Amino acid sequence: MRLSATSSMSSLGPVADAVALLAYAAAPVFGLMAGLSGLGASGMSICSSAAAILPIHDMALMYLLMGLFHLSPWLRLLSAFSQRQDAELSQPEGE
Repeated sequence: MRLSATSSMSSLGPVADAVALLAYAAAPVFGLMAGLSGLGASGMSICSSAAAILPIHDMALMYLLMGLFHLSPWLRLLSAFSQRQDAELSQPEGE
């Protein structure tokens, strides 16, 4: 029996599957927003004390943290992929 990438999706229909896929959109979007806010608008820092400590301003830091908090669906997907690869490698040749 093979694990598919969609095994975690529900059988409630395409709308539920689309909603489940939205979890994968958050981390890349926040990473992109962190990059964009880190490259431009350096004078938009609201928290002046953080600017002296960190090389990035507060909005880029916020987007980076939000991206880290939303990495769990990607980590679960990578873990399932890794387990599937390990299972395929451990099977004997004839099976």
